[in-house]
Amino acid sequence: MTQPSALTHRPADAADLTAIVAFAQSAQELFFAYPKANWPLSVGQLAAAMAERRDSTVVLLDGRVAGFANFYQWQHGEFCALGNLMVAPWARGQGVAHYLVAVMEQLVRDHYKAPRMRVSCFNANSAGLLLYPKLGYRLEGVVERRDPHGARVALIQFGKPL
Repeated sequence: MTQPSALTHRPADAADLTAIVAFAQSAQELFFAYPKANWPLSVGQLAAAMAERRDSTVVLLDGRVAGFANFYQWQHGEFCALGNLMVAPWARGQGVAHYLVAVMEQLVRDHYKAPRMRVSCFNANSAGLLLYPKLGYRLEGVVERRDPHGARVALIQFGKPL
């Protein structure tokens, strides 16, 4: 993995939506990041998710929107659950996901005063399954879900004390 020269972050805003909806390159990638969404991801779907969730954040790589995530569960003083993690195809392999997870962990500690962050990853999402344990996340559970075609899939749940 190459270390990028300029990773920064800020709260996501409406002007970022057009770039973010293009991150998922297939229906499967969209399912990994946002299981309730319909392919292709639209600005409206993403705006609705952002309205229901907390702390939607973008990572900028050399000034371009390169990553996005938020929290779909948050319990002040207890935990937050990371959601909608997506990285732009052109920015993959450049440390964006590592940086973004670290930023979200800091939000959990500072804003929610919580000692734990949770993440979930579908069994076919190799990138996520390789990423989270490398960042210190440990297996907490496996639950059955259904993919958009009705097939059984495993949702792997991880947690990390912060």
